[in-house]
Amino acid sequence: MPTLNLYTNVPVDAVTTSDILKDATKAVAKIIGKPESYVMILVNGGVPMAFAGTEAPAAYGELISIGGLGPSVNAKLSSTVADILQTKLSIDSSRFYIKFYDVQIFYGTKQCFLAFDDSSTMLWFDSTLCHAIKLHHTHQNEANR
Repeated sequence: MPTLNLYTNVPVDAVTTSDILKDATKAVAKIIGKPESYVMILVNGGVPMAFAGTEAPAAYGELISIGGLGPSVNAKLSSTVADILQTKLSIDSSRFYIKFYDVQIFYGTKQCFLAFDDSSTMLWFDSTLCHAIKLHHTHQNEANR
């Protein structure tokens, strides 16, 4: 499930938030190649933030995905999200930073865990959730063939 967390120091009203959620969901799904039904977007406006020594409009993002990321995809995602933030919140692309986490999943007989690309964080799950994750990825791999 790709998840995009966006933080900005710009106050965001409900209408603008809804537009960002819709546009970002479509973009992430299309670029990563996963269905919109698996994409989660979070928008946090009005967050105290300084970037490059000023409190001018800025944004920070984190995109977490089990697979689907890589240099060319990340560049396209970064550019597209920056365009959305420029259009909806007037945040210049030079004041937007995004970090990507390509998560790997490892299955065991009773547990599984997700390992982030920097290998410093691992999340463990019980066998029921592991089975659900495995079914989802098997279905996704078959659908992408």
